[in-house]
Amino acid sequence: MPKMKTKSSAKKRFKITANGKVKSAAAGKRHGMIKRSKKFIRDARGTMVLSEPDAKIVKKFMPNSL
Repeated sequence: MPKMKTKSSAKKRFKITANGKVKSAAAGKRHGMIKRSKKFIRDARGTMVLSEPDAKIVKKFMPNSL
């Protein structure tokens, strides 16, 4: 059997916490900040933990990180 490989795109965007949750950066902050509300920009700062259904998908792409 060949080795299972981690998807490079997922490896760059997500981190797995010690408890097995998935951390990611906030979406919607690449460009167009002038049209976003100040509240949105403030709330989207830093990282956040993905919901369980989303985390389940990401973990399939990162078999070596578990």
